Amino acid sequence: MNEQTTPFHLPVNVEQIQQLLPHRYPFLLVDRVIEIVPDQSVVTLKNVTINEPFFQGHFPGHPVMPGVLIVEAMAQSAGLLTQISGRMKGNNGSPLFYLAKVDNARFNAVVAPGDQLRMEVSLKRLLRSMGLFHARALVDGKEVASCELMCAARSDK
Repeated sequence: MNEQTTPFHLPVNVEQIQQLLPHRYPFLLVDRVIEIVPDQSVVTLKNVTINEPFFQGHFPGHPVMPGVLIVEAMAQSAGLLTQISGRMKGNNGSPLFYLAKVDNARFNAVVAPGDQLRMEVSLKRLLRSMGLFHARALVDGKEVASCELMCAARSDK
């Protein structure tokens, strides 16, 4: 995709994701967008492999994906919802949003190498430059984490 409006066809692959989000290795935590309802919800995937750099220290002999990175993957999914929705409406996406607040974070199970995280994120409301999202992450249909995310549009001051 370039600066022009480009139609999106599912799935949205990692090369397209890199044109929508500023994150790069080792911090890009979404591999694919598989479902989207513009301005409402998105479903994304993250394939968790032993090659992830955080597994070296978290934890040696018992690799566990850090909960904060699961939350970050859900936040990046929220960013993809806003960016893709904007482009589907004919503009170049929404402003870049920053994670401003995480509420009610719950971690129900360990995420380990070989798991595929499925992030389901829905927009609860968008007021001015703030978005409130409900997010959950699943592995094999079982909820492993959930939270509410508040994101704020970047101000160019």
